[in-house]
Amino acid sequence: MTPLTTGLTTTTLRTTPPTLADGAELWRIARGSGELDLNSPYSYLLWCRDFAGTTTVARDASGRPIGFVTGYLRPDEPETLFVWQIAVEGSHRGSGVAGTLLDALSAQVAAEHGISRIEATVTPGNLASDRLFRSFARRHDAEVTQEVLFPASSFPAAGHESEVLYHIGPLGPPAS
Repeated sequence: MTPLTTGLTTTTLRTTPPTLADGAELWRIARGSGELDLNSPYSYLLWCRDFAGTTTVARDASGRPIGFVTGYLRPDEPETLFVWQIAVEGSHRGSGVAGTLLDALSAQVAAEHGISRIEATVTPGNLASDRLFRSFARRHDAEVTQEVLFPASSFPAAGHESEVLYHIGPLGPPAS
C-alpha cells in the first residue's frame, strides 16, 4: 500500500496485477480519460488475461480500480518493457497515481524479467505523459531519448498525431 497525499487528504493506494473482472473497469477508465486511443472492451479483457504479468492496477481503499498501466516485453528486446497505456480516473489525476503505477510496474517486471529499459509512445500534444515519463526517468537516474516511431501519415484516419517513441534507460533503482 502506498499513501498518496492529494491536497489535504491522504489516500491509501494499492497496486495489484489485474484480474479478468477488471477488464470492464479498465475500459471504463480508458474511455473516461479522453486522451487514449480507446480499444474495444474485448481487448481489455484479453489484456487482463494474457498480459497480467506486465500490467498493474491502482485500487482505492475499497479495492475499486482507479487507474492502470498496461505493457508488454518487446519480443525482439526482452529487456525492454513497452508501456502501452496509462490511465487514471479523473478524480484521481494529478495526485501521483500514474507515477506510482509506473514505478510499481517497472519494479515488478524488473524483478521477474530483468528489464533495463522502458519505451512508450507519446503524441506531441500530450504534455502530461511527457512530464510523467521524464519524471520517471529522473527518479530512476535514466536518460530519455526520443524519435518519431509512427508519423501521422502512417495512420488511416486523418487527424492522428505522430507517435513519438520515448526510450528510457538504462534504469537505475528509484531515488528515495
